[in-house]
Parts: sequence; C-alpha cells; structure tokens
Amino acid sequence: MSQDPKQKVRSQFAKNAEKYVTSESHAKGADLTLLIEWLNPESHWTALDIATGGGHVAKALSPFVEHVFATDLTKEMLANTAKHLNQSYQNIWYVIADAESLPFLDRTFDIVTCRIAPHHFPNPERFIKEVARVLKPNGSFLMIDNVVPEERNLAEFMNEMEKLRDESHVKCLSIEEWRKQFADAGLLETRSRSRKKPYQFQDWVKRTATSSGQIEKVEEYILSASKEIHTYFNVTSANEKVETVQIDEWMVLCQKEG
Repeated sequence: MSQDPKQKVRSQFAKNAEKYVTSESHAKGADLTLLIEWLNPESHWTALDIATGGGHVAKALSPFVEHVFATDLTKEMLANTAKHLNQSYQNIWYVIADAESLPFLDRTFDIVTCRIAPHHFPNPERFIKEVARVLKPNGSFLMIDNVVPEERNLAEFMNEMEKLRDESHVKCLSIEEWRKQFADAGLLETRSRSRKKPYQFQDWVKRTATSSGQIEKVEEYILSASKEIHTYFNVTSANEKVETVQIDEWMVLCQKEG
C-alpha cells in the first residue's frame, strides 16, 4: 500500500529538519528581504507562516510585527526550528498544522506567507481557500514556490525530476494554474516576479535523497532528457555527471478582497 502524501512529507522533513535550517537556498535567499519590502508590515500586525520549515520567513517577519504564528505539518521539523529561534525571536509561536485545514478562526491574520512549500500539498485549492479564510479583509498573502512552465512536456519533466529527488514532492503548478486558484478564492494579485533558480546538483539532490541509488536515478533521468529540456533547465554536465540544474520560481503578492 502506498504511503499517504502527507505522511511522506512528515517522514521526509523529520529526517531532514536540520538541513532545512542550514540550507543556503532556504536561509539566505534575497527573496526574504524582498518579502518584507513587498508586505510592508506594521508593528501591530499578526502574521501566519504556513509550512515554515526552517523558520526563515518567520524569522524575517518577527522584528516587524507583533506576533508570528509559524506552522508546520511535521512536529520534528517545528521542534528543531523552535530550538534554533526561541532564544532570539520571542514573538514567534509554533503550531503543528495542516496547510489544508488550519486550526485558526476566520479573519485572524493581517499577513499570511508560504515559501517553497506548496508543491508538497496534495490539495492546493484547499490550501488557498484556507489562506483566504484566515486572512482579514484587505489582508496580504505572499507565496513563493517553484513553478512549472506552461509547456506540457517541460512541466512533466520537472515534476518527475522532483518526485525522483524528493519522495514528498506532490506537484508544482504553473503560474496560470495558481492564478485561477487565487481568483476562485477572492485573492487579487497585486505584484509578482519570476526568476530562474540555479542549483549545484550534488547539494540539491543530497538534501532529500536517501541513498546513492536514488541520486543515480535522478542523474540518469536528467542526462537522458532531450536537448530542449537541457536548454530550458540549463543543465550542465561533465563526464556523465550533472553539475547544475535550474528551475523556475514565482513570488506573488495577493490581497484579500474587502
């Protein structure tokens, strides 16, 4: 019997909790500074960071708001993050929570954030509806996540590559798919940017792979892909070894209709 997608997430992130606290791409992204600039938070606001992981967004928001509720599905991940942040960030509260069924009342938060996590959610439409539910009218939602191109073959390649690398991966959506979800939930897009995100292959794959065999499968899958795919994802290799790969990331700010 196949493992429930959410249990895969718990298993994966429980094993790799420390890696997500120290991961360069998660901890030091320029998007953390940009996130504060876009949200322009006020000192009396209450913020919610969904699927906080290593707590990097919660940490960035903490000096600018009254309270941050950092939630995660994985208890071990959340406990590890709390251990790292508790001493210096005393207005962050840690809550075990499912992004698709949040344990908060309607219209609770001025800000909701979710960074590099929605591709792990089995039902993204439920997640977006929950975001809209817990946001105050005119509240802000900022999401950052990996996205697939609109071209079907490129999208299928990226999702399969991610599933081979990370058993807890569910699906990256395209920008247009996300925009439909936002519109259906009454979230108005006010600002966005796309960027190409390069990875050193070995560091990237070792963050989630559990064996050398798994790493070889990911590498073989990438190397056997077409020239079109190699060009789009900027794959570089030497001596039959993948050196770098690049994927698309989207950052978007929405406002809940008043």
